[in-house]
Amino acid sequence: MIAKTTAGISVILLALLFSPGARLHAAVGCSLNDPDRDIKRIFPSSTGYRSQFTSIAERGGQPLLAQIEAKLGDKLNPEYESIDVEYAYYVVLKGKDAIGYVHGVNEKGTFGGMQVILATDLNGKIVNMYYQKVSSPESRSFRDKAFTDQFVGLSLSDFLHHDAMKGSTDPADKVGAIKDPSKKSNGDFLASLRGVKKNLILLDAFVFSAKGGESNQIQEGEKQ
Repeated sequence: MIAKTTAGISVILLALLFSPGARLHAAVGCSLNDPDRDIKRIFPSSTGYRSQFTSIAERGGQPLLAQIEAKLGDKLNPEYESIDVEYAYYVVLKGKDAIGYVHGVNEKGTFGGMQVILATDLNGKIVNMYYQKVSSPESRSFRDKAFTDQFVGLSLSDFLHHDAMKGSTDPADKVGAIKDPSKKSNGDFLASLRGVKKNLILLDAFVFSAKGGESNQIQEGEKQ
């Protein structure tokens, strides 16, 4: 496989994927445009990272796909979320020790594609959330830290609890307390929540549920 190191390639491919009438035979996941810059910005104390690429097909095939869809509460889109889509995740290092993870996903909003990037600690708790791409006409509101900071501190368990609390009010439902920052783009808000949840589910499947058996598909060596 070819290393995905060309800056901006994921944005170009995503634009093609969501353009009218476009259909790619092999969709690709979301990798960082500039991991050297982005990881250092999110984790200032980091000294390097390992970038790894894997897919649902490689990690567990149809049984894993069924588990992911059950947790997500939705079917994955065969166009951009197919079982063989390669996802990039980054193991952030300080010396030889891991201090966190960064993982991105493509999501389809009302006005086009978005790329949702999460950084988590070693326990899967979000320490940073941002959009590498968002097509909403209210993109400035979605990128505002007043919105993105609402995700800091959340983990997958919060999103699973949110689904269990649909249709009811529960003070423990931290996801339900997140406010839509837009005035007329609720569809993009809901897509953002789906993207963050999907991101956490995939990170759990690729990293936390696979401790001791990391993917062999390492495309770049340690960056230090």
